[in-house]
Amino acid sequence: MTLNDELAILDIDAFPLSPLDLPPEEEMPLPDPDEMLALLNSEIILERMQAARAFCELEDQRAIPRLVELLQDECPLVRVSAAYALGRNKSEHAIAPLIDQLKQDWNGYVRKGIVWALGTCRATLGLQPLISALKYDITAVRLWAASALGQLGDVDAITPLTDALTQDSMSAVRGNCAWSLGKLIIQMRCEFNVQDEIYHDAIDALINALDDDDLSVQTDARNSLRKLGDPRGLKVLDRIEMDQGYCEF
Repeated sequence: MTLNDELAILDIDAFPLSPLDLPPEEEMPLPDPDEMLALLNSEIILERMQAARAFCELEDQRAIPRLVELLQDECPLVRVSAAYALGRNKSEHAIAPLIDQLKQDWNGYVRKGIVWALGTCRATLGLQPLISALKYDITAVRLWAASALGQLGDVDAITPLTDALTQDSMSAVRGNCAWSLGKLIIQMRCEFNVQDEIYHDAIDALINALDDDDLSVQTDARNSLRKLGDPRGLKVLDRIEMDQGYCEF
């Protein structure tokens, strides 16, 4: 079986969601930046991948031009490693290439890494591509698109997050939407009035999510409503807690 054959059968959901989700290991010395810079240009796929992954830990502006090039590498594991590395080594020059690759990459694992990078970079240019990913991509990508939109600090992300919280078929995506709405509304309060329709729609969606079939979605919605302190949301939460208390007798 060739490397391409092996890559073709990989289950993207079996991979960690991001470099930060990797299990803890014994503290190891960081790779040598100069050595990793050289390996980024290696003709050996595994060496390019190793070098790109190293820059998920290392911050070195010298790596950015080559990491951008590796977004189009023949190997998807190199591409996704480059995407995560660009999320760590933030540069405005990487945003457009990340967005371009998000639109065309066939590999869902790579798209997931790109979405993570755009959110980590708080790339406002990524707003529309991330909204599109939240609406139309596979579950693993929608999951991170929801989180990424919560990090952008753009009021235009509230409505698509509200819609996805209400409509998405996957509970993990809905939960991330609930989390992101709480984070985003707190950030954006100075940019819209609490009487605005988008605000009320978001609060309505969070309140409705308290009855979600999935307990984790309920918890995310409850936490967001508590943080927002909206009187209507707090009233519903208090009523639910009272009802639950009566049930204990």
